[in-house]
Amino acid sequence: MRETDVSIIPKTLKKMKVLATSLILGLSFILADLTCLCYGALQVGFYRGKCGIADVEAIVAGVVTGRFIRDPAIVASLLRLQFHDCFVNGCDASILIDGTNSEKTATLNLNVRGYDIIDEAKAAVDNACPGLVSCADIIVIASRDAVFLSGGGRYEVQTGRRDGSVSLARNVNLPVPSMSVSEAIVAFAQKGLTAADMILLLGSHSVGVAHCSFFKDRLYNFRNTGRPDPTMDASLAKTLRITCPQDETLNNTVNLDQFPLDPFLLDNSYYKQLVLHRGILQIDQELALDPKTKAMVTTLANGFDFPARFGVAMVKLGAIGVLTGGQGEIRTSCRAINVHPT
Repeated sequence: MRETDVSIIPKTLKKMKVLATSLILGLSFILADLTCLCYGALQVGFYRGKCGIADVEAIVAGVVTGRFIRDPAIVASLLRLQFHDCFVNGCDASILIDGTNSEKTATLNLNVRGYDIIDEAKAAVDNACPGLVSCADIIVIASRDAVFLSGGGRYEVQTGRRDGSVSLARNVNLPVPSMSVSEAIVAFAQKGLTAADMILLLGSHSVGVAHCSFFKDRLYNFRNTGRPDPTMDASLAKTLRITCPQDETLNNTVNLDQFPLDPFLLDNSYYKQLVLHRGILQIDQELALDPKTKAMVTTLANGFDFPARFGVAMVKLGAIGVLTGGQGEIRTSCRAINVHPT
């Protein structure tokens, strides 16, 4: 749906503040009882006691933390990876499969990142307990850990997914930035998600970037009017035109959240920017204008409960179309379906 592409050991006062905020929100949210939000055969702690003394989720967290220290932009990458996986065929890791016509090759997935992080985490858990942990579960665990590291609070993930064996580019039908709010609500509803879930999940746009091609029409020729989008703050439009010249073929990127001090902090500043008409993507800004979503955007912009509510929405996202029990498989490699002898 979007183009997304702080160190845990702080070196500056700001980074210390971000980490402290993350820990406080994480600890407070652990107290919330999410264990009642069970979906099918998924459960919190599915791997507990199944890998000897090893803690599967801690192994994945170690991989994600190590990468985050070097590249905090992985937060947006992993969130996008989970969204793009779950919205097509359900959360079955089908986006990870290589192939000339796999989901990876679809236009909307060409700039998805994070595959190598999942590979690294898969190798680490298989080293402890081979053939036990699905790639689909690793995506969900890794996204949760990235959210926590970026200050978004910690939520409990449900696991027990198995991996799918179908990955086709023609199946990729994701929401796009030019959608209206009504169209987006319908698209999310088809996946069992409410309008509120949609608004919360779009809060992931507080991290990450967007390529100019996804919003350049708003700067120069909105809806073929020959003029900029009148709903965009004029000073923001002026700034964005410097990065995204009208006739420039180079597809530059800008931060989706234009609050300049916290580009890697997952918080409610995204909603604050929308209220100020500083949304980058068309769908983002329309959330703050459409009567169906405006009130919730304003509430989130002025409130303090975004981290907790975002975690609940991520759990719901992670339950879409899951394979459990005798369905699917546990892939040996996340990039290929298992070869079964005939």
